[in-house]
Amino acid sequence: MLYVFAAPSGTGKTTLVKRILEMNPDLVFSISATTREKREGEVDGKDYFFIKKEEFEKKIGQGEFLEYEKVFGDNYYGTLKSFVENELKKGKSLVLDLDVNGALSIKKIYKDKAVLIFICPPNKDVVIKRLMERGTEDEEKINQRIARFDYEMSKMGEFDKVVINNDLETALNEIQKIIEEKK
Repeated sequence: MLYVFAAPSGTGKTTLVKRILEMNPDLVFSISATTREKREGEVDGKDYFFIKKEEFEKKIGQGEFLEYEKVFGDNYYGTLKSFVENELKKGKSLVLDLDVNGALSIKKIYKDKAVLIFICPPNKDVVIKRLMERGTEDEEKINQRIARFDYEMSKMGEFDKVVINNDLETALNEIQKIIEEKK
């Protein structure tokens, strides 16, 4: 089973995914590949596979991605087919942390073996506040993420489940119930 999480930036998706993985040690985190610069504290091969743009584009040409997208300027993000398929062959269930388009692409490929979970913020103001408080990006990048907010929210209805992250513990309990239903 694939549990695919997507949300606008600043909704707490990454925090929720990390907690869900702690609560479910049998789940495997699907590590995405990206061409963006590593943030402080991130580890290659754990948080992302950090690869050069030329190598990423070569892998695109060779059909090595289940999904990929160029977002926020000039950075690619993608899910390596080999990583997901190897884990599924071992009988593992995976958690994928993707953007909305990537999530919808995964659903097309894996159909009922993928559960799409959209993490919804309480409102846009909360997202703006969270993005500014986390201090990981400059104003231009924050504005790019905010500009994408409405588009991502418009895709919410295409997801299997929607969880509003107004309270972390409540959201975690809702997600845990979704996972337990599918086990």
